Amino acid sequence: MLAIGGACSGTERAGAADTSVVAAVGAPGEGTAPTPEPHAPTLRVVFIGTSLTAGLGLDPDSAYPARIQRKADSAGLAVAVVNAGLSGETSAGALRRVDWLLQREPADVVVLETGANDGLRALPVEATRANIQAIVRRIKAAAPRARVVLVQMQAPPNLGARYTSAFSGMFPSIAREEGLTLAPFLLDGVAGVARLNQADGVHPNDAGERRVADNVWRAIEPVLRAASTA
Repeated sequence: MLAIGGACSGTERAGAADTSVVAAVGAPGEGTAPTPEPHAPTLRVVFIGTSLTAGLGLDPDSAYPARIQRKADSAGLAVAVVNAGLSGETSAGALRRVDWLLQREPADVVVLETGANDGLRALPVEATRANIQAIVRRIKAAAPRARVVLVQMQAPPNLGARYTSAFSGMFPSIAREEGLTLAPFLLDGVAGVARLNQADGVHPNDAGERRVADNVWRAIEPVLRAASTA
C-alpha cells in the first residue's frame, strides 16, 4: 500500500491535534490471502482524506486504508490502495490538491473523507458542501469511469443542533445528487469511546482503527466487486 501526502497551507496545519503529514510505504499482509483470479485487473483505490485517513499517531500499516488493503487481499480482490490522507486538511485544501493528486495517482475507485476539519472549525456548511461537490466533479472529469465513495462525517455536538444537523445531512444529500456510494459515519462506534481513541480523544488508536476499517469495508466491498467485473 502506498501512502502519499501533499502540500498544505499554514492554516491547514493550525489544529494542535491535526498537524502532521503521513508519507510512507506500508506493507500489506496479515495471514494468507486467496490468490486473485488469473489476469484479474488490479483496481487502484485512492483514499483522499484528513488525518483520520492518514492515520495520525499510528504506524502506517495500522491506518484504515492499509487495513482495507488487507481485507481486499483476503477477499481475493486485486486491489492497490493509495493512502492520500493529509493531516489538518479542510475541504478547501482537498479541492486545491485533487487535480494534482489524480494526475499522479490514476484511480478506479476514490474514497473521499473530507469535511471533518471544517466541522471542527465550524466553517459554513454551504461552503463545505460546495467544496465537496467541486471535488467530486473534478474526480469525475479526471477519471470518468471511477467510482466514488463519500464517507459520512459528523460535526462536534457542542456546535449546536442546527449546525450539526445541517452538517450531517450534507453528505447523503451530495451522495444522492452526484450518484455516489455513501459510506457510514467513519467513526461509528469509535467516537467518544475512550478505549478506542488516542490520548487526544479525536484520533482512533489501533483498536479503533479496526472498527473504522470495518465501517468503510461495509460500503466499499460491493463497490470493489462491481468494479472488478465491469
